[in-house]
Amino acid sequence: MKVYVLDTGYLETDKNNVVGGATIGTYSNQYVKNEWIKLPVMAVLIDHPDGKILYDLGSNPEAMNGYWPKNLQEIYPLYQTKEQRLENQLALCGTKPEEIKKVIISHMHLDHAGNLNMFKHADVYVSKADYMYGQTQVRLNADPLTHGGYIKADLDVSVKQYHLIEEDFEFAEGIEIINLPGHTPGLLGLVVHLEDGALIFPQDCVYNSEIYGPPIKASGLLYDSIAFFKSINKVKMLEKKHNAKVFFAHDNEFFNTIKKAPMYYK
Repeated sequence: MKVYVLDTGYLETDKNNVVGGATIGTYSNQYVKNEWIKLPVMAVLIDHPDGKILYDLGSNPEAMNGYWPKNLQEIYPLYQTKEQRLENQLALCGTKPEEIKKVIISHMHLDHAGNLNMFKHADVYVSKADYMYGQTQVRLNADPLTHGGYIKADLDVSVKQYHLIEEDFEFAEGIEIINLPGHTPGLLGLVVHLEDGALIFPQDCVYNSEIYGPPIKASGLLYDSIAFFKSINKVKMLEKKHNAKVFFAHDNEFFNTIKKAPMYYK
């Protein structure tokens, strides 16, 4: 089994959206300068004996051309080269989108479900709680400015079959799906057991190493803060149990240290 980390470009945003209260005024320092940071966006290809599996899909390449509403283009601008488009990252691994029959989406936000239209032929696994919440958000009001991090076009894609996940389970030999709610109502992380050791992909349960701590810090954007801290502690427990390497979802410094396609973990 091989695990490829795909570089699908990056977002930028105010750090307060990532780490809650990252820049906050005090009585003696009332006017603080905000920090504008870079957030790499990864997808993960698993070349498994039973078939190729794709975990997360990055952002739609037309995001800044009207696919995303203006408010999200302003808050989370996407930067993506032609080489960073998902199909070209897959090509680095000798893979075509049509070869992938199983897709796991951590949650349906714009930078994780953005290329779902490429996988209409696939079985798609997603958190039931997040999927239902996202569908509700995009259908309660026609105004995309009210949809939060969900893009209606992503949620309108018809696929071979959606599988709505509520429990932790062994997805395939050596691959566990774990539920990590908090950032959104539901979020699916992965534990992948390789010859060289276990890898944990918690995605937006753990934006970066600063949130992971110690001490654990809150994200700037949370659906359920209590569930969020419980989920981070669950990741820490699994890290210790399996002596695993944790991959931080949007940590630019960390991202620069890891293997990226066409290199792989095995």
